[in-house]
Amino acid sequence: MAETIALADAGYRFIPAVFQYSAGVVALPGFRIERARFAEPVPMAEGWRRIAAHLAAFGRPRTAFCACELRSPAPFTEESFIAFNRGYAAVLGEWGVLREGRNPVARSNVCPEITPPAEPCFHAFCYTMPDPAAAASFVVSGSGETREGQGNYRDHTVAPGDTSPAGMRAKARFVLGEMERRMAALGAGWGATTAVQAYTVHDIHPFLAEEVVRRGAARHGLTWQFCRPPVVGLDFEMDCRGLPLERVLPA
Repeated sequence: MAETIALADAGYRFIPAVFQYSAGVVALPGFRIERARFAEPVPMAEGWRRIAAHLAAFGRPRTAFCACELRSPAPFTEESFIAFNRGYAAVLGEWGVLREGRNPVARSNVCPEITPPAEPCFHAFCYTMPDPAAAASFVVSGSGETREGQGNYRDHTVAPGDTSPAGMRAKARFVLGEMERRMAALGAGWGATTAVQAYTVHDIHPFLAEEVVRRGAARHGLTWQFCRPPVVGLDFEMDCRGLPLERVLPA
């Protein structure tokens, strides 16, 4: 089980991962995590402003921001992904969210295949709220079929370039296993999820029943979003969460 780090002032603990995001977050006792989704994707600069205003309206500090979901125009090269992430992390640094060089915020960043946004946008975000009676709530970051933190993605990708039914099954098995590893670190499992999302433009039906449904990963259904993972060469991504409250913000 991965080590987690508690942030008492922010109301959650996180699984350390790479500089651009943590592997997942879970609310500390006395807090719950809420999710807010924008009715339409919001460009990053405006999204930061709207997130800050939303937190302020609820009397929460910016450090309560604990997870987000992004939408980008197309998959990045590994080099351009690093550059994008540096700009993203710089804002978190200005907000006081980064802790001793670690980024505690969970994240997914995927690329709609049809009618993509013209620039990277916020799709949704999560934050902690005080709640003495709350059950544990959590968000697991998106993961594609590659081992993170290895210096690059291309040399550590499962079934690279193979989008056959067998290749996609192998990718899905790896990603599902990573979801389970992260949930275990947060003290959760499929039984605690309220939403599970898959991101791919390739057919998932050949393995959906055996690999996803039978292991309990679709107990409330599976949301298949017709998106690509954020880095060129990756073909399958998932994330999941267990939250008591989600809201939609008007455009």
